[in-house]
Amino acid sequence: MQYDIASIIQGYAQGYFLMADDSDRLGWYGSRDRTLIPLDERFRYPKSLQRVLNQERFSVAVNRDFAAVVAGCANRDTTWISQELQEIYWLLYQTGYAYSFETWQGDELAGGILGIVIGGAFIGESMFYRIPDGSKVAMVKLVERLRQRRFVMFDAQMMNPHLERFGAYRIQDQEYKTLLEKALLTSCTLI
Repeated sequence: MQYDIASIIQGYAQGYFLMADDSDRLGWYGSRDRTLIPLDERFRYPKSLQRVLNQERFSVAVNRDFAAVVAGCANRDTTWISQELQEIYWLLYQTGYAYSFETWQGDELAGGILGIVIGGAFIGESMFYRIPDGSKVAMVKLVERLRQRRFVMFDAQMMNPHLERFGAYRIQDQEYKTLLEKALLTSCTLI
């Protein structure tokens, strides 16, 4: 199937995101409020994670194994990442829009975060881990990278208890779209 990358990026730039339903039908979704991961002092993480970070058990990489991160994110009992969406992520990766931010323990992929970058917005699509703390370390290191690269926002789309532990917060749709417009005026990259 052919995909129009420009239309897909335009959808994300308007505040929507792609997701498959229970029948694997792909559609555009939005919400009245969005979840953001703070890129300022509101970002936090458990003290136990600081000990893990101090041990330096994990290294980080960007796009070292994009396909494995997509597969890891899709490998769940119930998933919104259909085969068709995996193909779209691969095309977005090939055209420089999709990224995997990964943690490694030696030669083993420990965890990762899949996201779309448009302007100064990192739109987190999903995350996973294979080794305990792999995705948590990825979150901390990704926030550090986004700060260094002067990203405007880290969109996590929907709230969950895991994200709340990192200081994630909700904003209303109109505030989100205003922030997204600001992010689109900048140019950032993870690499």
